[in-house]
Formats: sequence, structure tokens, C-alpha cells
Amino acid sequence: MAKKKVTKKVVKKKSKAGRAKTKAKAKDLTIHFMPFSEIANEDTIGRIKKIMGLVLEGKVIILQGCLKSDEEARLIENSMTLIGNIEGFQGIELATVSGENDSVGVFNKIRHNLARILVGEQDAITIIGPASVVKDVKRDPKKMELMLQRR
Repeated sequence: MAKKKVTKKVVKKKSKAGRAKTKAKAKDLTIHFMPFSEIANEDTIGRIKKIMGLVLEGKVIILQGCLKSDEEARLIENSMTLIGNIEGFQGIELATVSGENDSVGVFNKIRHNLARILVGEQDAITIIGPASVVKDVKRDPKKMELMLQRR
């Protein structure tokens, strides 16, 4: 009877750095909660650069407050110019829901507008994310649903 030769495989454990690289390749979904104070002192260009940098990293941003309409337009314009220039970039999805209520009295509207002038639009939530991750955003006046897709 012939003896079978048994060989052992040596399995090396990955170092912490090796595991970190594996996790980075997995393309995990990252949600970045951004208080409005993080961009409040920035000018329009600074806000757009900060937001676009996070979106290009594949992060979905939940911003406390909302951008001005001209900032939203510039953000969309910048993302449209990047679509053909950056591999895998398909644009951005942007949606805002505001807590404004039409049944509020005149005094409360004046008070609300004065507070908005002093501290900015902070009673709203804006979601900004790469179109490759954000599949769809459904909105109605009081809620927002975000559907995401795997890459």
C-alpha cells in the first residue's frame, strides 16, 4: 500500500492595511450627514467644490438646509460637464424638501423669514448623490423617499 503525501497550505492572514484595501474596493455606500454650518462660511464656488468632491467619492450627502437656486444650477451645470470627462460618473441627483407650511399665520411667516435671513435656510433637507447610486427620489410636500441601487 502506498502512502499518500499530505501537504498543508499555509494561509497568511491579511494585515489591517490589506483588509482596508479590500473594503475600499467593495464600493460601500457612504452617507455623509452635513450640517449647514459646514458650508455656511463658504462662497458659492467653495460650496460647489466641497459638495462635488464628496459626490465624486461616491458619497450620498444629506445636507441640513438647502442651497440657493443659483448654487443648485451651478452644481448641476458642473456635474453635466464632468459626465464625459470622468470614467463612471453619470451625473448627480438632487432633491430638497422644505418644512414650510402654507397654513401659518402672517406673524409666523414674518418671524420665519426673519430667522431665515439671519441664520439661513435650515428647516429643509437636501439630498445630493451620484446618479450611479441614487436610483430615484420620490417627493411630496412633507416627505422624501430615496431609492438606491448597488453598483
